Amino acid sequence: MKLSTVTQFILLGLSDVPELRVPLFLVFLLIYGVTVLGKLGMVALIQLSCHLHTPMYFFLSHLSFVDFCYSSVIGPKMLANIFTKDKAISFPACMVQFYLFCTCVITEIFLLAVMAYDHFVAICNPLLYMVIMSQKLCAELVSGCYLLASVCALVHLCLTLEIPGYKSYVINHFFCDPPPLLSLACSFVTVNKLLLFIMVKFSEVITITIILTSYLFILITILKMRSAEGRCKTFCTCASHLTAIIVFHGTILFFYCQPSSGTSLDIDKVTTVFYTMVIPVLNSLIYSLRNKDVNEAPQKSSQL
Repeated sequence: MKLSTVTQFILLGLSDVPELRVPLFLVFLLIYGVTVLGKLGMVALIQLSCHLHTPMYFFLSHLSFVDFCYSSVIGPKMLANIFTKDKAISFPACMVQFYLFCTCVITEIFLLAVMAYDHFVAICNPLLYMVIMSQKLCAELVSGCYLLASVCALVHLCLTLEIPGYKSYVINHFFCDPPPLLSLACSFVTVNKLLLFIMVKFSEVITITIILTSYLFILITILKMRSAEGRCKTFCTCASHLTAIIVFHGTILFFYCQPSSGTSLDIDKVTTVFYTMVIPVLNSLIYSLRNKDVNEAPQKSSQL
């Protein structure tokens, strides 16, 4: 089958068991609804609350926006496919989904590292925090995250478009995820798979190095504090971010940095569901429940 004749793919979805359709639809509709409300609500709250106009919440608003974006790239189509018999997705739509998903995930990887650096400056250099983390630098860091992610995703997209043909147009997945899509290629895609592996590894190594270095200095600063209350307060400030890092990076490393034959497609689906649909909801809960400023923001806004 030549590339020019491939007009659409068939997404098999999460499960072909009829009895699971209603439960799956309700569960993921709830998850997606909570994600949309939570993420857009967080962005709106940060924009409307003057006391949240700080570098930390500026980065958090962009993290929330990225979570909303990659859930929305996947969620609506996945929900529609649960009940519809026509599970087709056009080739251009598949490539767009492929590109947007890659862009959002890579952006989140870089944003979490930037937020670790922001925490480092805030805790280790509190007197110079607003000077170092100026509006210009914050805008440049966020722009850099989006730009680097877009370039990486574009490279993957261009290589995918060069694939001359596919063994099948049926994707055993619920969206156009890179690994299952590449597995359908009828030609050698060693370069694609190697580049995907290298980019994920490179991004993970660079960002985790930044995160670990930042938190090493933060830990040293915390241990030097004489006040137990001060140490506890500082640790709580980092707890939400650390939790989000462990959950997100742990899932990414498990999925993309394992041998291709290491797990079944069903396990891959579950892993992908976790970081595309579940993690955005967890991030909302983590940052809202553990963040005093966010919880108090609606009350302060209503008093203005």
